[in-house]
Amino acid sequence: MLGGMTGKRLKFVRRGRCAVVGMIHLRALPGSPRFDGDLAAVRDAAIRDADALAEGGVHALMIENFGDAPFYPDRVPAHVVAHLTALAAAVKSRVALPLGINCLRNDGRSALAIAHAVGAEFIRVNVLCGVRVADQGLLHGIAHDLLRDRAALNAGDIAILADVDVKHSAPLAARPLEDEIDDTIHRGMADALVVSGAGTGKATDPDKLARVKRRAGETPVFVGSGVTDQTIESLRPNCDGVIVGTWFKRDGDVSAAVDVARVRRFISGA
Repeated sequence: MLGGMTGKRLKFVRRGRCAVVGMIHLRALPGSPRFDGDLAAVRDAAIRDADALAEGGVHALMIENFGDAPFYPDRVPAHVVAHLTALAAAVKSRVALPLGINCLRNDGRSALAIAHAVGAEFIRVNVLCGVRVADQGLLHGIAHDLLRDRAALNAGDIAILADVDVKHSAPLAARPLEDEIDDTIHRGMADALVVSGAGTGKATDPDKLARVKRRAGETPVFVGSGVTDQTIESLRPNCDGVIVGTWFKRDGDVSAAVDVARVRRFISGA
């Protein structure tokens, strides 16, 4: 297990093993443009995907309000938090795996509150430090609020996975990747880093991943997009874990259900 406080928070990350986090992409929630009025179907799909991921052998799960596009740039409404909490609690009570929360697009404070309420082990934050330009406009770093929330809740056991050069965005001003990594770890106090391709399901550059891993030192590094049974071999030497969503779906279609056979095939190779 990795040493230090980070290792204690991310107990499913172990030396010599590529930790696999399976994504639960929630259908559109009430209040979002694509919600079809059937909340029971949203819950059933989430439970079905959680069961398939667990049966296939993943080491952890992460749930996010993926169907709620277009996303809010920062805080989401109370009803989104309420529904995401209820669904996360249902998954947590169903599957005995570590659970992560991602509240899109950058509401890490709500993700932390949800994780604290349901007993989840980690959260993902797209922009912990700095400013990014995205389809939602400007996304501002939230480390100053988020870390104080974690302290106030006495929730130090909930790990923060923070993206660097996050997908679906561009930097407001160009700066060296190594400087962003340093700030995210040492000033933003991230427990782990996430490196992705340009968008959901798009391949992560192995060379970029290697740069992040070299700079991150003992801080765990996850690959956050585009991981397949064909790309895992080139990525594995420079990461401690992978977050897989699209490739686990039937025929690799992000809108389809998780295919347990694809999960098993991936785990056997990873």
